[in-house]
Amino acid sequence: MKSIEEGREFLRATAWEDTSGLESDQSRSIPHPPQQKPIPEGADLVGLPSPDGASVVRSDIARVMGARRSRREFLDRPVSLEQLSFLLWATQGMKRLVGGGAASLRTVPSAGARHPFETYLHVRAVEGLDPPGVYRYLPVEHCLYLVREGDRGPELTRGCLGQSFAGTCPVCFIWSAVPYRTEWRYSVLSPKIIAIDSGHVCQNLYLAAEALGLGTCAIAAYHQTLMDRLVGLDGRDEFVIYVAPAGWPVRREGDE
Repeated sequence: MKSIEEGREFLRATAWEDTSGLESDQSRSIPHPPQQKPIPEGADLVGLPSPDGASVVRSDIARVMGARRSRREFLDRPVSLEQLSFLLWATQGMKRLVGGGAASLRTVPSAGARHPFETYLHVRAVEGLDPPGVYRYLPVEHCLYLVREGDRGPELTRGCLGQSFAGTCPVCFIWSAVPYRTEWRYSVLSPKIIAIDSGHVCQNLYLAAEALGLGTCAIAAYHQTLMDRLVGLDGRDEFVIYVAPAGWPVRREGDE
């Protein structure tokens, strides 16, 4: 077990102080990894409506930021496919591929435009999206496909260490990291970069949800093996890095 002081080294930028001997696969002219995992053969793609179709409740960015908070209680009310489309676009939406597909410009920043994440959704109640189950988002095509059919709410609650709102909300965002996308350029410097990048993604979910009148809550406390198993990941070259349930929040006195 690492000491607290040893753990802090992850946060420090000392690795950047001498990179003279650092080599990356990019510097070795090894071809870049794809910006999106391949689509499985035979997968039925579910097209998403334009994100412009979602009804925005708050359009003033100052009001959105002022209203933003973590929301852990959700109404038993489905979100719409238009709203889900907007949330997906806001968090990983693709503007365009650049450099022959080596990088991509999206709605969130990422070091070197590497964008090392895949987005999975545990869907329980989204109007127009059936059946319930685990879906994967394809940002290049702006569509989904079904990974595992069936409500996995109890599994998700266990994976989130008993945080039941994760398993009972209408839709739960589950982001995985594909480290090599960043490692290809930044080698051993990548872990700190990937952790920072994941924060950009989740903050955009907070702001997009508040703009729609929805709510979310970032979850970093989860059981790694259970969550990787839920989504069907190998836990080495791809693994869950962040979780965020979303839905219509229960409003309390004083909420905007």
